[in-house]
Amino acid sequence: MQHDQKLESLGMLAGGIAHDFNNLLVGVLGGVDLALEHVDASSPAREILEDVTKATDRAADLANQLLAYSGKGRFVVEPTDLSRLVEEMFKLVQASVSKKIRVVYELDDKLPAAEVDVTQVRQVVLNLVINAAEAIGDAVGTISLATGSSDYRREGLAGVHLSEGAREGRYVFLQVKDCGAGMDGETLKKIFDPFFTTKSVGHGLGLAAVLGVVRGHQGAITAESEPGVGTTVTVLFPVSEKAALDRTAPAVEPDSWAGSGIVLLVDDEDSVRAVGAAMLGRLGFDVLVAEDGRQGLEVFRQHADEIVLVVLDLAMPGMSGDEVFQEMRQIRSDARILLSSGFDEQDISNRFDASDLAGFIHKPYRLSTLARQVRKVLDS
Repeated sequence: MQHDQKLESLGMLAGGIAHDFNNLLVGVLGGVDLALEHVDASSPAREILEDVTKATDRAADLANQLLAYSGKGRFVVEPTDLSRLVEEMFKLVQASVSKKIRVVYELDDKLPAAEVDVTQVRQVVLNLVINAAEAIGDAVGTISLATGSSDYRREGLAGVHLSEGAREGRYVFLQVKDCGAGMDGETLKKIFDPFFTTKSVGHGLGLAAVLGVVRGHQGAITAESEPGVGTTVTVLFPVSEKAALDRTAPAVEPDSWAGSGIVLLVDDEDSVRAVGAAMLGRLGFDVLVAEDGRQGLEVFRQHADEIVLVVLDLAMPGMSGDEVFQEMRQIRSDARILLSSGFDEQDISNRFDASDLAGFIHKPYRLSTLARQVRKVLDS
């Protein structure tokens, strides 16, 4: 019980830090995007700004790993063929390991669909493959990636992590096996603990983030290892009753799109308001800003008939975004409100009626992402 309480407390801490960090990254990422609009392609400053963008993207990835560990990562689930998802990652997986390592695939081509967040599961695959490659080191070795499905009874789930949340039934599994150094029993018990690492350099968030993703999917995970033999990690996801979606790449929005009218931006973070207002202005809108929920509601009352869109932060002190959302809808039932948060979209979908939810944008976001989401809401 004490161990569970410790992990729950660490999860809350990690989630809070990541949420605040994502807020700060809106200012950095958005600011760089705006600066790039004014820098000529031949300018030496452009390369520096692009490097800042890459570094910020990596910082956002780290924050999202913290969110994944806390169970508050961005989850947008859909029926997915896990074998097909792994196939799509062939080149990315090969680029992530040494040329001395051979990657072998044993994928079930008749796999039932699983309800998963594709982005999060890709991160799980990469984390497990990179860990396996690091276990092999500079030696010649093999990593095996396998998918399949099986029925699991309660006794079969007894030895896995998160067994208390995993119900017996049919599961799709992803298995990553390496021939690396392996681990003894004491080390194996700690591998999913946050910030625990066996490497001299590392943050110890990889497997903790994997555990968070599995927790968010009501799945299970197990690890087996022996010194000198290698390690096998198996991740289980509940089978979906729906058929897998045929995922296609989203259409690219033209850079020249511009809107018009008044947009109200409500956010308690100074940098988000400053950069967000500048980005909305760049897209052609006149922008009103409010620093908290109560002020946002007052501004909305004054300009309700003129405002074409509200960009509303959910996590604010005093009057929360949920309360502001409901009050705005009381004032004007057809108000278009784009919700914004560093937490996950799935959680927000559960808190709001689907017919009321105009759109959602995850922090941190770039100018192109904001343009795409705003256009989608206004065109709906």
